[in-house]
Amino acid sequence: IEGFRPGVMERLGIGPDECLSRNPKLVFGRMTGWGQEGPYSQAAGHDINYISLAGALAHFGRAGEAPVPPLNMVGDFGGGGMFLAYGVVCALLEAQRSGQGQVVDTAMVDGAAVLMSMFWAFRSIGMHDENARGTNLLDTGAHFYDVYRCSDDEYISLGSIEPQFYAELMRLTGLDGDEQFAKQMDKTEWPALKVRLAEVFAQKSRAEWCEIMEATDVCFAPVLTMGEAAEHPHNVERNTFIDVAGTTQPAPAPRFSRTVPEVLMPPAFAGAHTREVLSEWGVGADTIESWESSGAVKQAGSAAG
Repeated sequence: IEGFRPGVMERLGIGPDECLSRNPKLVFGRMTGWGQEGPYSQAAGHDINYISLAGALAHFGRAGEAPVPPLNMVGDFGGGGMFLAYGVVCALLEAQRSGQGQVVDTAMVDGAAVLMSMFWAFRSIGMHDENARGTNLLDTGAHFYDVYRCSDDEYISLGSIEPQFYAELMRLTGLDGDEQFAKQMDKTEWPALKVRLAEVFAQKSRAEWCEIMEATDVCFAPVLTMGEAAEHPHNVERNTFIDVAGTTQPAPAPRFSRTVPEVLMPPAFAGAHTREVLSEWGVGADTIESWESSGAVKQAGSAAG
C-alpha cells in the first residue's frame, strides 16, 4: 500500500510492474486524492478539494448559505481509506482464485463520487434539486429531517421521514391534528413548518426532549460532542468507546462474533516507533544511531529527537 503522487513509486524502482514481476499474486494498493491519471493527478490537494470536484461538497449546507465541509470524513476516510481497504480485500480474494494480483487505484475523488450515488439517482427522478442546496429531503430542507436548538442552546436531531415515524413526532410534540403539519411532503410548506417546529423545540432543554423522545420511533437522538458520546448510556453499554492507556477512542468496528479485534496500544505520535520499525526492516542498530545523530530520522524521547 502506498500513498505517493503518481509516478513516485515507479521512479524509486518499486512500482507495480517491478513488484508484480517478483510476486504475480501481489495486490498493490495505491491511495491518491485525484487518481493515477487525469489533469489534476500531479497537483496537491486535500479532502475538501477532492469532495468539491466529486460533486459532493456543493450539497452540504443550508439554503442561502455557503457549502459546509463535513470535517474530512467524506474524502479522506469514506471515499478514500474505506474504499482502499475494501478494494484491497476484494483483490486479495480474487487473487486466491485466479493466482494473479493487480493494482487497486483508489482515488478519493472517485470514492466521494460513489458515495453520492443515491443522490444521482434522486436527481434523475426529480427528488433532488442540485441547484437548490438546503431545500431537499435530506439536506436540511425538510422540517422533519434536521437539527433543532433547545432552550439550553444544545441541539437534537430528527429523521422522521416515514409516515409512522412522523406521526409519532406529531404526537410527542403535541402537534398531531394540526392541519398544516399534516402536509408532511408538501415542500412549499417546509420553510414555515421548520420555523414552527423550531419554536416547539426551543421550549424545552435537550435533556427534557430526551426524556420525551429517546428510545421512541420518532427517529430522534441528541446531538452530542465526542466527550458526551463516550458517556452516553447506549454507547457505554455497547462499549462503542474504549480506554486504552488513558486515551479514550472508538472501539474497532464492525463487530465480529468469533474473531474479536483488540486494541493493544493508544494512538501513536510522531517518532514513537522509529527504531522499532527500522529494526523490523532489517536496519542495523549502528545505522539507526547514525541516522538519528545526523537528524535523518528521529525517535521520540531520544537525545537526538
